[in-house]
Order: sequence, then structure tokens, then C-alpha cells
Amino acid sequence: MATGRTHRPATRSRGIPEATVARLPLYLRALTALSERSVPTVSSEELAAAAGVNSAKLRKDFSYLGSYGTRGVGYDVEYLVYQISRELGLTQDWPVVIVGIGNLGAALANYGGFASRGFRVAALIDADPAMAGKPVAGIPVQHSDDLEKIIEDNGVSIGVIATPAGAAQPVCDRLVAAGVTSILNFAPTVLSVPDGVDVRKVDLSIELQILAFHEQRKAGEEAAASDGAAPVAASRDAASADQGPDGDVPAVMPA
Repeated sequence: MATGRTHRPATRSRGIPEATVARLPLYLRALTALSERSVPTVSSEELAAAAGVNSAKLRKDFSYLGSYGTRGVGYDVEYLVYQISRELGLTQDWPVVIVGIGNLGAALANYGGFASRGFRVAALIDADPAMAGKPVAGIPVQHSDDLEKIIEDNGVSIGVIATPAGAAQPVCDRLVAAGVTSILNFAPTVLSVPDGVDVRKVDLSIELQILAFHEQRKAGEEAAASDGAAPVAASRDAASADQGPDGDVPAVMPA
């Protein structure tokens, strides 16, 4: 079976836009649920609703895959599952290392969805000597002194960082130097990486702050409505206040 070090997904060479790539896992999740229910075909409208996008966008996304469906029938569910899985590189084995086995790292190690989606947790790594040899999710934790050898021995090209913020960049530098070219970062910090290295950041605090922003706005609109002000006007004023000098709405970021 091929490993992540010897083969890369074809999405870039085929010119699929990043926005489309970001939606492919949503389609795959919806299609997998249909497959598990033995649904043979699905219309673009039904699949778009299940994935949370509009049907025109879905059809455009699938056109990049060369899949157009059959008029009056829809899309073949099993074929689309295979097609999207192949495009995402999930038809091969991707060994992954998780660095930082605290509460979050241990939770990630115990996540059962990796194996069913083409990922294999090859190693768990932590800097705490007391953690060495301790089994987590049936995998013994290894010390970070051996990180480079672990990467080489397992042919790892994907690393997950679940360390405290202060340790994340040094860990990232070592992963990249050892040959890791894709990183999933859970640490609350922005990583600096060279060209050719992809980083995806997951920051729960930022997502919660965005939700708090929307909750505050809804509360303000409800208060304005109860005072007799027009909710539409309140929304328009709030939207105008958020716009920058060029009319763009800036991203919500922590202070």
C-alpha cells in the first residue's frame, strides 16, 4: 500500500480551486451517510442540501472532477464516494504523528474516525519523559528526542501539533526539517513554514469568539426590536459599522 511520502494527491495538478477542495470532505461525508443507507443515486439538490451548499455550486465543484451526473437520475453514490476519496488522496494509507499528548492530543489519539478515512496514527510523541512508554489509545507514547527517527521510520508526511503555544513553532520546525510537508495545528499560535508546506489551523477559541460576536449582534437586534426600532435598520447599521474603508468586512480575530 502506498504511503504519504511516496504519493501526493492530484488536486493541485488538476487545477481544482482551494474552495472546492475545502468542500469535497463535506460532500464525502454526506455521500458516505447515503452509502451506509444503501441509497444508490442522489440528485444534486438532495446532496447539496445534505452538505449545506447550493446545488449550482455543487454541480460546478463536481465538474472539476469530471463528474456531471445523469439527467433524471442524478449521481451514482458509490462512484462519487470513490471519486472524491481518490481526489482527496484517501484511497491510500496516510501515516500521521501527533505531537503533544496532553488532554487534546490524547483525545485526538482516541478518535476512531482516522482509520476509516484513510489515516493511520503511526506515533504519539511528547516531551515529558514521564509519558514515554505510556499507552494512549493502545499506542505507546515516544519521547520527542526521537522525533526525526520516528518520522523517517514511518514515512510520515502529515504531522498534528497539539502542544502548548510556546512549543508549537520549535516542534513545527523539527517536523518540517524531518520531511513533514503537511501540518494540522491545534496550538493557539500562527506557525511560520517554508514554501511547499501546508498548514491547517484549528482554533476552538476563535470559533467561539465568532459565535459570541453573532450572539451579541442578535441580542442587540432583539433589544432594538423590543424598543420599537426597525430590526432591518439595526442590521444595516451594524453591517456598516463592521465594514472597513474599502467596504470589506474584516475577519473576526482575537485581540
